Amino acid sequence: MQVDRLEIAYDPRTVEESARRAASEGCRGFWLAETSHDPFLGLARLGGLDLELGTAIAVAFARNPMSTAVQANDLQLLSGGRFNLGLGSQVEPHITKRFGMPWSRPAARMREFVQALRAIWTSWATGERLRFRGEFYTHTLMTPFFDPGPNPFGPPRVWLAGVGELMTEVAGEVADGFLCHNFTTERYFREVTVPALERGRSRSTLPPLEISAPALVAHDDAGVVEVKRQIAFYGSTPAYRKVLDLHGWGELHEELHRMSRRGLWDDMTASIPDDVMHAFAVVGTPDEVDTELARRYGDHATRILTSA
Repeated sequence: MQVDRLEIAYDPRTVEESARRAASEGCRGFWLAETSHDPFLGLARLGGLDLELGTAIAVAFARNPMSTAVQANDLQLLSGGRFNLGLGSQVEPHITKRFGMPWSRPAARMREFVQALRAIWTSWATGERLRFRGEFYTHTLMTPFFDPGPNPFGPPRVWLAGVGELMTEVAGEVADGFLCHNFTTERYFREVTVPALERGRSRSTLPPLEISAPALVAHDDAGVVEVKRQIAFYGSTPAYRKVLDLHGWGELHEELHRMSRRGLWDDMTASIPDDVMHAFAVVGTPDEVDTELARRYGDHATRILTSA
């Protein structure tokens, strides 16, 4: 599997230094998450580096297809055709309460979002009139003043992130790649994720789908605590309960959710059993981690985004 670096918490002033360090450590790609900084602005500083670039993820529903198409097209130009547009839906409270944007039928909306992106890029590439009319988005105006024209490197590759079966099927249907959420176990990957991707791809004429495997990794005791903190956070979120349910751990979600509503974050971390932690994460030396990740996911995944 190709190894890429994912930066979740980063400083846009030093992001170039981080990317150069990742390249020196053998990473072939460098991706930024949308957390406290804008990933598009950070990646714009890296176009001159010999690395694949990507967002993992940018929040689709905080934007509209046209603004996203423009940003992605510019980054494809700056990177010389090495940009990957990774999109995710986020969960409803963040979309409606943090971004103040509408929420409805996320899988159907995401399918249409990607279809609109491709229609916009096709219009720029071919000069065809833009005539996209959907249930959620309408794009029918593109005058020459706002048309950047054909991108010499072609359109960016689109990756979608997902956990639930509906969103995962959409990724299989309309995306170039799929970003596995870190809150994924090997069993969930094999029994739920891969079959959903295959169902979606059966409705598509796109080339074979790339898959980026989940990568919760710990090398020492401090890393184990951090991994348990992430598992506790994700496990408290109702949208991700289905992963725990598959293993018969639904009661753990209920406990975590109750504690999260009371702000007991440290207690949540301490409540994650070791067997649950090992189902989600790989713990060991770098060589041991590489071997185990390849065993768990290497027969399906083409790359992995690691933050460690």
